[in-house]
Amino acid sequence: MNIFLDEDFCKGCGLCITVCPSHALTPGTGRNKKGYLMPAIAADKCDGCKNCEIICPDLAIFSVKET
Repeated sequence: MNIFLDEDFCKGCGLCITVCPSHALTPGTGRNKKGYLMPAIAADKCDGCKNCEIICPDLAIFSVKET
């Protein structure tokens, strides 16, 4: 899976991290232009459940199956 995060939309709420069963999303150290902490992404761990997409209030994250 490929996980895409639109840093301009993300407000660093961490909801995506809390619902990721495969721990592909973890607390990160990088910040976006607004100063919010971005999640660290380990796309190789993603199982494609799309929980992150469903819970994100800002539509900032999505995953796409590799072809």
